[in-house]
Amino acid sequence: MMVLVELRMGPSVTIVDYDAGNLRSVQRACEAVGLRAKISGDPEVVRRADRLIFPGVGTAETAMVTLARLGLDEAVVTFFKTGRPLLGICLGLQILLEHTKEGDRDCLGIIPGRCKRFEFGDPDLKVPQIGWNEVSQSADHALLTGVPAGAEFYFVHSYFAMPDKASHVLAETTFGDRTFASVIGRDNVFATQFHLEKSGRFGLDLLAAFGQWDGAV
Repeated sequence: MMVLVELRMGPSVTIVDYDAGNLRSVQRACEAVGLRAKISGDPEVVRRADRLIFPGVGTAETAMVTLARLGLDEAVVTFFKTGRPLLGICLGLQILLEHTKEGDRDCLGIIPGRCKRFEFGDPDLKVPQIGWNEVSQSADHALLTGVPAGAEFYFVHSYFAMPDKASHVLAETTFGDRTFASVIGRDNVFATQFHLEKSGRFGLDLLAAFGQWDGAV
């Protein structure tokens, strides 16, 4: 006799495809924590997503040109306004802000603020920051409750976020003599400068928590 077993599928997420690279790595990380993840560059699919991941590597200037060409800039903003959970990763964090010095480009404006390039007087301090660094929580947030003090995550970036409001800074990291916002958020948006998909257990734990998050702070 054949026995049918009902498979319990995890929450569904849509990963925004705007030619920014690293999408399959994010999809594999989602699958590793039980999330059903699809990659899409269709603005209508993005608008209707249950929850959205907005990742990326590369330059903000190129990313914004591509988003506008595909109609994904308006789709991501429309999704944000629904109140459903939105996760930004690395470049996906930076272009949630209003403006970036990279190419002097206006961005999505979901979180008030701008991005600026690291500049140091010490010639031995190389930019970009590449590697593991500590993330220190600076505000309470549902997604950060499981992150222990001293936890390290993996960074690759030359620009850093400068939100206008201190309340939008959720965690900070120090690189050289600069302490910058490494996690930002507002309402249903949570964004990390570090790569969750490259950050081992802590990164996967945060991704899993996002899969269960209802968008409330």
